[in-house]
Amino acid sequence: MKALRDRILKDGKCYPGGILKVDKFINHQMDPNLMKQICVEFIRRYASTEINKIITIEASGIAPAIMMGFLLDLPVVFAKKKKPSTMTNMLSTTVFSFTKQREYHVVISKEYLGKGDKVLFVDDFLAYGNAAKGVIDLCKQAGAELVGMGFIIEKAFQHGRDAIEKAGVRCESLAIIESLDNCEIKMKED
Repeated sequence: MKALRDRILKDGKCYPGGILKVDKFINHQMDPNLMKQICVEFIRRYASTEINKIITIEASGIAPAIMMGFLLDLPVVFAKKKKPSTMTNMLSTTVFSFTKQREYHVVISKEYLGKGDKVLFVDDFLAYGNAAKGVIDLCKQAGAELVGMGFIIEKAFQHGRDAIEKAGVRCESLAIIESLDNCEIKMKED
């Protein structure tokens, strides 16, 4: 997706350790017009797929998930990183955050994810695939069908896609970073 690649090269910042900061336009301050373009592209890629819910994990996946839900007129469910005191009947899994360097016990109410659901997971980044593995686990626990996963940016050198494909889940990424060596952003061309 050219508009996204151009924006990453213009406003993305690289830090040692394979970190790409895109908080100027995706996950702190957001560009709603770019987010709409991103979601329209996901919709195009999953046009022939039956979906009845969009799913994500808080917090950075919420913006693209809500935009997708709005454009497709579908509900959006997000896994919470802290169990609310009001949630009793829930699904739970553990996810390790690469950028935060900590584990989260994420939860979803069984009321909102269950048998018969055909869900599309949307998130900002695919790195090591930890969030993806957590969502795969939650969907299995619920008996829901995970019809695909969409990532705005994939860091291919961290091999998160391998776990997704090994689980037999379709994976779509709109911008693929091949390398951040020497803090130089090297992207895969379409």
